Amino acid sequence: MPKERTHAGKKGSWQRLSTALEANKAELGHLETPRIKLATHLGRVQEITQEQSALTASKQELSKQLQALMDETSRLTNMLRVAVKEHYGPRSEKLTEFGLQPFRGLARKEKPLPPPEDATAKS
Repeated sequence: MPKERTHAGKKGSWQRLSTALEANKAELGHLETPRIKLATHLGRVQEITQEQSALTASKQELSKQLQALMDETSRLTNMLRVAVKEHYGPRSEKLTEFGLQPFRGLARKEKPLPPPEDATAKS
């Protein structure tokens, strides 16, 4: 029989062994103490697995709640930034206090110089 590598495979293998030991405990009386210990460990493994599943579900739900709250907060802060800009005006330097960039005009591009006129082209 190949060695189990996954948690589920190991748990299944251990459970089958425990069931077989339980069914043959009359013949294997000298293994009673380790058999009971195995049954106890299997019970604890099952409890922890169930708890882990519950926490995974809880984590997923909390992740959904966090994402919804992040989206709502993002919309709220965007609205507040617009309101602050409306209150102080788009050119006010006071906007920097709120982490906003005041409008300081557009950078003008230099107009390219016209090409020099040829003296021979005029005649």
